[in-house]
This record gives sequence, C-alpha cells and structure tokens, in this order.
Amino acid sequence: MKECSIADREARDTPQTEAVISQIKERARNLFETRQMLCTEAVVVTLNNVLDGGLTDAQAVAMAAPFCMGLGESGCMCGALSGAVMATGLFLGKDRLYRNRSDIRDSARQLHDAFKASNGATCCRVLSKKAKHDKKAHFHRCADLTAEATELAARLILQKRPELIDRLNNEFIIKRQSRIGSALLRLYHYLSH
Repeated sequence: MKECSIADREARDTPQTEAVISQIKERARNLFETRQMLCTEAVVVTLNNVLDGGLTDAQAVAMAAPFCMGLGESGCMCGALSGAVMATGLFLGKDRLYRNRSDIRDSARQLHDAFKASNGATCCRVLSKKAKHDKKAHFHRCADLTAEATELAARLILQKRPELIDRLNNEFIIKRQSRIGSALLRLYHYLSH
C-alpha cells in the first residue's frame, strides 16, 4: 500500500504542529535572509537544531555547503530541496537505518514531488530563471524556496516522527537576527576559524 503524500497528511497536523512548522520555516528564512547561511545550509542547520539532530553547526554546514546554489553553484538541483532531503534522511535514518532505507527513499521522492508540484521544477537554474537578472528578486526567490523546503521537510519529519515535537529547541526557533548582527557573527566565524 502506497504511503500518503506530504499534502495528504497536512490535514491531520495539530494546531501546535502547524505553529511549530511555521516557526521552523521562518527561522530558516531568517538564516538565509540575514546572509548567515546559503539555502542548503539554512535548511539543514535549522532542522538539525530545532529537532535535535545531533550534529554541531559546523558539521551541518560542512555537510550542506557543497549542495548550495544548485550543487556547488552548478545550477542543478535546488539547494534548498537538497537540504530538505538531507535533513529528512538524518531524522528518518537515525534509528534502524537499514530497515528504514526504503522509507527514506520514498520520503525523498515525496519531498521532490511536493516541491516540484509547488514550484514547477527542482532545478536551480529553472527556478531562478525569471529573476536571474534582478539580484534582489533572485535573493527573495531563494529565500522563499529555502523557507518552503524547510517547511516540507519539517512537516514530513514530524508526521513520521511525532515524538520529536516534544524535544524542540524553542530558543533556536524563536531567535532572529538582523543583517548587521549576522554580518558581525559571520566576521567572528571567519576570524576565529
């Protein structure tokens, strides 16, 4: 029997889960919009921190960085979608990986299909084509895609692992930074590493 898609299960989410998913989505958007992280990094770091994935921020960024901007700036698969798939694998494969590999692959397909249905494509070049010559519009398009991919992954993870809602890192979810604050943080990281 085929498992329900992400969209089919949205109606079953509780108001608490919906509120949490909305906050998670906006936290990833904030990380991207304040230029602390690129698309893939913002998705993976947000979900890892919020749902206690067990990675340090440095590990999460190192794992995600090659996928940013459509696989190393090649413009191929959307980095935000790549991050959503990685984070989903982290949480669905964490326990009993070898028994869950089929489910993890099915979840990746669900994320792909939901993202494509919503945006018409999964290729970074195609998704950003209309805004390619307008840096501001391109940036906002990528921020929206980052937020959406994070939302899709959070929804799928929490549907399959509802116990994670009890382990939320609320301090990370509600934290927001300004562009100036994030610029200082980036400078600190650059100088200290």
